[in-house]
Amino acid sequence: MAEFNQPISGNDLARFSGPSTFMRLPQATSLEGLDVAFLGVPMDIGTSWRSGTRFGPKQIRSESAMLRPYNMATGAAPFDSLNAGDIGDLAINTFSLKESLRIIEESYQAILSGNVIPMAMGGDHSITLPILRAIAAKYGPVALVHVDAHADVNDDMFGERETHGTVFRRAYEEGLIVADKTYQIGIRGTGYGADDFTEAQGWGFQQFPAQELWGRQLHNMGAEIRRDIGTRPVYISYDIDSLDPAFAPGTGTPEIGGLTTPQALELIRSLKGLNIVGCDLVEVSPPYDTTGNTALTAANLLYEMMCVLPGVKSR
Repeated sequence: MAEFNQPISGNDLARFSGPSTFMRLPQATSLEGLDVAFLGVPMDIGTSWRSGTRFGPKQIRSESAMLRPYNMATGAAPFDSLNAGDIGDLAINTFSLKESLRIIEESYQAILSGNVIPMAMGGDHSITLPILRAIAAKYGPVALVHVDAHADVNDDMFGERETHGTVFRRAYEEGLIVADKTYQIGIRGTGYGADDFTEAQGWGFQQFPAQELWGRQLHNMGAEIRRDIGTRPVYISYDIDSLDPAFAPGTGTPEIGGLTTPQALELIRSLKGLNIVGCDLVEVSPPYDTTGNTALTAANLLYEMMCVLPGVKSR
């Protein structure tokens, strides 16, 4: 078996020490030899309510020290199959959203120049637009699994067209995603009008409102999405506010009545077999959860997404 990077074991070095990388993986200074690149995008200048997601990547990494390499529930052994490393944070411009989005897109173009699957820790949801621009430049329009309390299809916010609430309208307009292979799961909350969500349905987006998922297991729905997408390249964008704030209070725009953590695990695990070309986990805002539970949940969901990447074997 090839020698792949491994997380530092808690039996070799106490979990409260060691490198501040995702799962205490090696800090990668080059993309060479990597199959998976974890990275942080510490930005919150695209958010419209509570700030703090600039601290998300750091706390997700901190809480990820609790994770172990083998998935006891599914048998997935991602670190036996893929060589992963943490490539650090993108150097965004904390005073300019426009410049930061440019930096993200150009950074992703460099990352995607190799055969690497990027897994980003946000950061507010505006980071996903430049990521999708770079993803589509390489793969063409992709299928999208978007798990979120909000559809993020506003035309503008305070006159700005690139924010965390306009991402998927811009992605649709720019042809970055395949409309009828876009799945928005967990959307809910109050709105400004009856067409807040339904306009995107008219584009072809398939929407699964949270209230229709209460008390339901999600593995069957995930399996249907998997069959619908087939072999098409797919991007997963997971907003932590898709979860009910009882499970994830540390986020910028919480909405009650959301998904549970078991539902999140069921959904992600059901996506195994998809041709996933990238993922992000966004909107973790540590100042609103001093327990660290939101970031711990985010770290686990990122790990679960890694476990369903192409090429991951079970044992």
